[in-house]
Order: sequence, then C-alpha cells, then structure tokens
Amino acid sequence: MAGHMPEPEPRSRESSGKGLKIGNLELSSPVILAPMAGISDLPFRNLNRRFGCELAFTEMISARALVYRNVNTLRMLSSAPPDSPLGVQLLGNDSTVMIRALDILRSYRCDVIDVNAACPASKVIKRGEGAALLLEPRNLFRLLKAVVEKAHLPVTLKIRLGWDETSVNAREVALYAQDAGIAAVFVHGRTKEQGYSGKVDYDEIRKVREALSIPVIASGDAFSAALIRKILYETGCDGVAIARGALGNPWIFRETIQYLKEGIITGQHEIDELMQTMILHLDLAIEAEGEWSGTTKFRKFFAWYVRGLHDTRTVRAKAFRAETRRQMADFISELRTSHFKTRLPGRPG
Repeated sequence: MAGHMPEPEPRSRESSGKGLKIGNLELSSPVILAPMAGISDLPFRNLNRRFGCELAFTEMISARALVYRNVNTLRMLSSAPPDSPLGVQLLGNDSTVMIRALDILRSYRCDVIDVNAACPASKVIKRGEGAALLLEPRNLFRLLKAVVEKAHLPVTLKIRLGWDETSVNAREVALYAQDAGIAAVFVHGRTKEQGYSGKVDYDEIRKVREALSIPVIASGDAFSAALIRKILYETGCDGVAIARGALGNPWIFRETIQYLKEGIITGQHEIDELMQTMILHLDLAIEAEGEWSGTTKFRKFFAWYVRGLHDTRTVRAKAFRAETRRQMADFISELRTSHFKTRLPGRPG
C-alpha cells in the first residue's frame, strides 16, 4: 500500500530530494547515517547501505586513543567494499593530537573527517571534549583551522545548539567553523544540557542554515520519512543525519529517498522482509566478527528490530542468550506468526 502525502513547497532545493555536496564528495541523497557509539560498525553500515544509505560514519573515534594505537579504536576503523563513501568522526581538543590522528587516518579507507563538538557524555565533557568545545568558540576555531590545514579530505563539524538554553551559540560557532574552512556543519537541534530529551529546535537550526554559505545538515529525531521531510522543510537544511531512527529500521533510507523524490510513502514492510533483513544483518555481523562475537553483538539489534511487534518479550529474552547463528536464526523464525502493532509506514512501531 502506498499513499501520496501533500506537502507545502520546500524552502530549499534539497528538500525535494536532490543531492548534497560536501567538499569534493558528491552525494545523490541528502540523508546520511550518523555515527553512533557501540552501533555504527561495519556490518551495521553495510546493511543500511543495501537500503539506500550512501554516506555512513564510523563510531566516534577518540583522537588520543587512535594516536596510542588502541586495539579497539583501530577495530572501529575496519572497512571493506562496499563501505563507501565513509566518514570518520574524531573526538579531541588538542590540535597536536588531532593532527597526529589525521596522519594515521591516511592509511585507512575514509572520505570525510568530522570533528565532534556535540557529544554530551559526562566522561567526554570532563576532558574538555565534545560539547565542551562549544564553551570557547575561538579556541574551537583554532582547533578546526589546524585540522583543516593538515587534513587530506573534506572536514566537517558536528555541534549542538549550545551548552544550555541560556547560552545558545550555534550560529556563532558555525560561522567560526566556516571561517576555519570547514566543508559542512552538522547541527543537532538540542543543547548539551538537554542530551537527547526535549524537543528539537528547528528555528535555531534554521538560523545556522541562513547564516552559512556551506552545507548544513540537521540532526535530531529523524525517525521517519515524514519527519525527515518536515525537518528539511522547517530548517531549510541541505541534508539530515539519521541516528536512532535507523535502529532496527534500515527501511528509513529507502522510504525517505522515495518520499523526497516522489512524494510517496510506501506501506509497511511485511514480517517476512523483517525476518530476512534480521538474518542478513546477523550474517554480516558473523562474517565480520566470527560466530560467537557476531551473534552476541546482534542481540541488541534483535530487540530494536522487534520493538514494533506484539508479544515478543519471551523471544527477546531467549535471543539475549543466543550464542550461535543457529540459535539466533531459530529465534528469528519464531517471529513468523507475529503481527505489527501498527501499520505506520517506514518503521515497525
């Protein structure tokens, strides 16, 4: 089942489904898979690419850990065809360390480098990294300028609206970033103090878009094709970064691309497609990690995939004990008689 969703005329050309250019990287779609800690590994990225995702980011990478050649950090950079184009998001506040990290990245598959000035995690803030960089825009400018001068790829910046509601400075920070030579700015429409709660402020994102001549990509609560279209319309942004909206829902890329181009949202995928996609994701994880590690890492994804189904508590509990492909595949097979709670297009539940 499909339906036409009437919308007002878009305020930006990208809202109608056209592409996006970041430095010398040209994308056919304005939707991007954002970096998510503990989530955005190679299997997850490649799964979403099969549903239309073009540019995808690795998990957030600590520049200092990369310089120290931390084994887990290096593993996060694992990539293989067709994992391209690929973005790497760096976390750090020391230009010397960041430049050393850039030198290491020259040996890895990568198309865009993003600097994180948005992470609200306490352990990150205590180190003066992430969203803490928003407190000193001029220092951030100097850091960005050093990174841009040494980088061999387009450099982008991820920010929030500000530290809290009394210090919203996204427009100022973004202008500094543009002056430093940044190729694009990602703006999460909440403050550091909000974390991931409360409403996304489209008006403040729009102020950033109107102030800059480089692309601006909106972020926050991109949970469906309709919401992404609304974000583009309300903010005038050049693109949207999808994070939590892709958890258990790779269909969001296919749905969004079609909606932006044709004004059509297709009907809910069926249970068989859900199960086939879960098996595909499981197999990609096992291929990358081995059977035990791939299966156990898939457990959390199992919960996200089934969140739109009726009566899955028992099978979820069993899946969280699975240690082999056969066990996990059997539990996925148990979903065959399940039913979606709703028929909302674009995602289960």
